Amino acid sequence: MKKFALFGNPIQYSKSPFVHRCFSRQTGEKYSYKKILATHENFDELVFKFFREQGFGANITAPFKEMAYKIIDEKTNVAKICKSVNTIKLMKNKKLLGDNSDGIGLITDLKRLCFIRNGMNVLVIGAGGTARSIVFSILKQGCKVVITNRTIEKAELIAKNFRRFGEISVLKQNYIFSKQYDLVINATSSEIENKAPDIPYKIFNENVFCYDIFYKKIDTKFLEKVKKMGVLKYSDGIGMLVSQAAFSFKLWYEYLPNINSVIRKLRK
Repeated sequence: MKKFALFGNPIQYSKSPFVHRCFSRQTGEKYSYKKILATHENFDELVFKFFREQGFGANITAPFKEMAYKIIDEKTNVAKICKSVNTIKLMKNKKLLGDNSDGIGLITDLKRLCFIRNGMNVLVIGAGGTARSIVFSILKQGCKVVITNRTIEKAELIAKNFRRFGEISVLKQNYIFSKQYDLVINATSSEIENKAPDIPYKIFNENVFCYDIFYKKIDTKFLEKVKKMGVLKYSDGIGMLVSQAAFSFKLWYEYLPNINSVIRKLRK
């Protein structure tokens, strides 16, 4: 039986093991998938130990995606562009291959929801590893991107790295109202602290699509706030979770499992 793991902090509420159990039942592939709580001090040690002990593949979640990029032997083109890794595979030569399925996972879900189209103005809140992962994929859809973040220097660095792929700019959080947006994506970790991003919510109205990469049984704090501003079309990140997991599975097994059936199970 092949061994897989999820590395992150926090991970106690992650639905990834359930998602992969669903994929296992779909495909008949028998494998184990466990959660491993890591810290910045022991992350690389835990990853290497897992693969020394017959680990075959791993997922990486916040806040270790950029750290994972630095310790991997080989990277896919997407991982190289994003400088961030959320999927690892042990290759036949015993080297570790890193990929990033966050971007394609997000776009797959946005298309499922009919939330994205060419030419849209998209605001991305946050400049961490996940934001870095998704900006490239959003630009590839022909959208214009604005990034905002509490630490503006991090947003400026992402904009600098991705400017060659499309129109991207940076605004301080207090100035995002100077533009209008078709889609707003919360890519911050504010929900971990049970908070909404500290931005001016007057930018939201019934014509704006809203997406939170986090997920929970009830609305996230971000979605609570935008709904109060009249937003009608919104979603949490359950669909992205399942989609990015499916593309991780594809890297491991060269087969894409059914996504929609797993989303329906998680929504029950």
